[in-house]
Amino acid sequence: MEDKKKNVFISHFGEHDEHIGKLKTLLADKGYILRNSSIDSTKPNDAKNTDYIKSLLKDGITWAGTSIVLIGPKTSARWWVDYEIEQSNKMGNRIVGIYLQGEMDSDVPDSFDKYGDALIGWNGDRIIDAIEGRLNNFENPDGTPRCSKWLINRGICSAS
Repeated sequence: MEDKKKNVFISHFGEHDEHIGKLKTLLADKGYILRNSSIDSTKPNDAKNTDYIKSLLKDGITWAGTSIVLIGPKTSARWWVDYEIEQSNKMGNRIVGIYLQGEMDSDVPDSFDKYGDALIGWNGDRIIDAIEGRLNNFENPDGTPRCSKWLINRGICSAS
């Protein structure tokens, strides 16, 4: 069977950069290859101009079509993560939140609560199902249901 390749934008707090590689490895072991357009340690950028950075992020988000948000300590307090989630929503991307492996107390960004499509723990099969739109649950890191403060029912539209 040939590997499945998926274009994604991985929104993350810079200190959680190492988890991008771990996520790619987790899914690659299942034949699912992530092609990431976000700025990370494999493609660093030292730009200081906010407008220029925003243009790079918008291009990456548009190219991807699916956005992944790594949820860990301090993620909810990062302005850039909120910006990336809001841009992902504007571009019509599917937005999947993934709790970092072993994280049990991480706050979810308000923008994700508002615009996210699925929120799940660190489980390769469930991550793939969420990315592909087969899973739309909002869960706590341990897999139990999580109540959204927005009380939005999410669903998948399909053409008949």
